[in-house]
Amino acid sequence: MPKRILLKLSGEALAAEKTRGLTPVCLKNIANEIKSALSTKCQLAIVIGGGNIWRGVRDGGGIIDRINSDNMGMLATIINALALQSALEEINVPTRVMTAINIDKLAEPFIRRRAIRHLEKGRVVIFAGGTGSPFFTTDTGAALRASEIKADILLKATQVDGVYDSDPRKNPKAKLITKITYADAIKKGLEFMDTAALALCLENKLPLKVFNLHKKGNIKLAISGKNIGTTIY
Repeated sequence: MPKRILLKLSGEALAAEKTRGLTPVCLKNIANEIKSALSTKCQLAIVIGGGNIWRGVRDGGGIIDRINSDNMGMLATIINALALQSALEEINVPTRVMTAINIDKLAEPFIRRRAIRHLEKGRVVIFAGGTGSPFFTTDTGAALRASEIKADILLKATQVDGVYDSDPRKNPKAKLITKITYADAIKKGLEFMDTAALALCLENKLPLKVFNLHKKGNIKLAISGKNIGTTIY
């Protein structure tokens, strides 16, 4: 069973379907799923997106340039991280938020050794602010942080059951892929994660599992090494 895990959550997971912002019941549900997963005695770090608040260039509408838009997205991830921290601490899960952007009134700066120490002490660590630079997605941020803390595996919780050969929301005949190499995923242009993130995982020999967040117990099953979703290696 993997010992040190990095879990990537989308910001949309914190909002009710077809809504924006934060939905308390969604926060509560995810916090409870995370608490259940901690019974496996793993060390758990989390990277969270900000798409429920700000979707970068798309929300900029041609008025806000890419750099400012990405900076706003990084701030959105910090809002989500603080919200998830509160939801976890409400159910007595010790949690620390560490950010790639200095915002020390609200959270700790990301310092690799300090992050590892928090994990060793049994605290959940939420990494916010992406990579701290524009032009990079939170998927790349997750691959970077997982590599830095020497995680045993990167788990990406999504809206569907795993990686498909085409978009299952558009193609009802799309087929689930249970295992695939990074090289083949990049070659086929599968769009479950950006190429920079996949290349970083490949370079650092970091296995990745993609699974459905919305099935109860799936986070724990993924951490326990159960055969769900898609494994990329």
